[in-house]
Amino acid sequence: MSLWRTEPDVERLNAAQKNTVGELLDIRFESFDDQSLTASMVVDSRTHQPFGLLHGGASVVLAESLGSMASFLCIDTQKFYCVGIEVNANHLRGVRSGRVTGVVRPVHIGRTTHVWDIRLHDENGKPSCISRLTVAVVPLGETPPAR
Repeated sequence: MSLWRTEPDVERLNAAQKNTVGELLDIRFESFDDQSLTASMVVDSRTHQPFGLLHGGASVVLAESLGSMASFLCIDTQKFYCVGIEVNANHLRGVRSGRVTGVVRPVHIGRTTHVWDIRLHDENGKPSCISRLTVAVVPLGETPPAR
């Protein structure tokens, strides 16, 4: 049974990156299955820290982009919207170039919160970051919880 309320459309997900940090960092949604969504991000001067490695904050942008989009695909968008309320990341290995790929899977899909596990790896399949994102599911017209 599929997790998605709205089946992911990779073309539409990528079009939604227009004029966002996702476009700036060349985040590309690539694939999905019944329980996960995959996207990648460039590792170059746009995402480097001063020592030429992938910046941890850029990894978090990819992780939160994946988790937020996954939550969006799980909710009734006529009644709710979703916002990230907590993200953490453990940076495991430096990456200097190429692309990193992230895969998001659910930990908890509740009525008011979603918790996501996001695993990033380099082009050789070596893990670079493990992240967890908590998302609030908020009724339309209500203010999101304080971050």
